[in-house]
Amino acid sequence: MILRKTMFIKETITTDSVGEACDPITRVAAIAVVQNPFAGRYVEDLAQLFDMGGQLGEDLMADAVSMLANAPISYGKAAIVGAAGDMEHGGAMIHPKLGKPMRAAIGGGKALIPSNVKVAGIGATIDIPVGHKDEAWSFQHFDTMTIMVADAPRADEIVFCMAVTDGGRPIPRVGNGPITD
Repeated sequence: MILRKTMFIKETITTDSVGEACDPITRVAAIAVVQNPFAGRYVEDLAQLFDMGGQLGEDLMADAVSMLANAPISYGKAAIVGAAGDMEHGGAMIHPKLGKPMRAAIGGGKALIPSNVKVAGIGATIDIPVGHKDEAWSFQHFDTMTIMVADAPRADEIVFCMAVTDGGRPIPRVGNGPITD
């Protein structure tokens, strides 16, 4: 794996979007910019990307969790694939082997880890969807953390992202009522 750089973004939310005070919520994104070994060509076997995702999860997720003010409650993952790559390359990094190290770092996690992948150019943003680690239908924990890396992804790179939070949305008003849709 050729790793160009890693980044951590930590934000602490203390009010909702109109300034109403809330209990502080910490959200942390762990990001790695890696060279895509399959950029510009079709490859059937993507196991190398599976392994890269698992390794990055082991290397970065515990550090992200340690940056939270309280115990982790929500998580998510995403990837931005540079223009010479394919969406499947991002999916290969965040699906088969990433869940295990993410769950290990947060001490469990029964729910699926929300995810997002797209192909885009340098400076593109991505919304990392986050959801409750144990309760997939906890509406107050449906959220996103939007990130970007100013100089990535280059055409032959992948921006690999994981997010973890210690709370849901500030002052949530969408409850956990009956699901009707």
